[in-house]
Amino acid sequence: MIQDHMYSKRYAKSTIEAYLFWITAYIRFNNMQHPSSMGDTEVELYLNHLVNTQNVAQGTQAQALNALSFLYKEVIKTPLSLSLNFVKSERPRKLPVVLTQTEVTALFKHCIAKHYLACALLYGSGMRLMEALRLRVQDIDFDYNCIRIWDGKGGKNRIVTLAIELIPQLRVQIQLVNSYLQLDLKNSLYSGAYMPHLLRKKYPSHNKQLGWQYLFPSYKLSIDPESKQLRRHHIDEKQLQRAVKKAAFDAQINKQVTPHTLRHSFATHLLQSGADIRTVQSQLGHSDVRTTQIYTHVLQQGADGVVSPFSRL
Repeated sequence: MIQDHMYSKRYAKSTIEAYLFWITAYIRFNNMQHPSSMGDTEVELYLNHLVNTQNVAQGTQAQALNALSFLYKEVIKTPLSLSLNFVKSERPRKLPVVLTQTEVTALFKHCIAKHYLACALLYGSGMRLMEALRLRVQDIDFDYNCIRIWDGKGGKNRIVTLAIELIPQLRVQIQLVNSYLQLDLKNSLYSGAYMPHLLRKKYPSHNKQLGWQYLFPSYKLSIDPESKQLRRHHIDEKQLQRAVKKAAFDAQINKQVTPHTLRHSFATHLLQSGADIRTVQSQLGHSDVRTTQIYTHVLQQGADGVVSPFSRL
């Protein structure tokens, strides 16, 4: 029921999985009591447990709270109090893992061909994993060498840079998307690409146009969990996660490398090349420049940029 409700509101698959995990964990923590028989007190105790017993980070605790807030507001129909009293995590945020430019080069040399372009966009444009996978053909602007990202984290839209070296591969990829589309149009059950509800009503025939097709389409058709119609979705994020991990292993990079590491590396290398922090903030889509400033710590040499006297010996 919760899963279907979240699908109907077009929550991301990863968000649905995370919310279901926290809701299940909350119920188990309270000895399988039904959430409708609990409320603010039980939620406060659970959030305290996450910090005091499991020592979770701020973001993890916040995600658990968001999941439970959704449960009580959207499903139970009894919203939680806005003044919940619980211990907030003070576990410091980890510095991001960043690759050197030499390591990035080595990683791409070992990246398999079918996932090279998507990985290249993560590093070349600083996108989040799901932002890249949700790209449509029409989001690539060849005239201005940029990519338009719609409804990113926090529901924000933004424009990011496009490395001109990737343009030939992007054109080939669009040809592949078009070949899939021509096959799909011959299938009487094909219902076109998913479109947001309001646009779906305004442009009912656009879902079968090339511009609205996913840039990185799945190799097979599948049933849309919301509409139960046959569509071609984008590739699963786990494919890219595995591809990046394997490429890092094959390149003998001794760091914990994920697709998000490429985004971290994009930001750090931009700052390293002299880009203004506000420009980097805009490219990454951060609401607060303080979030972007974490990358300046990676560039510092020693505490606060101080050179050790040992280095002068």
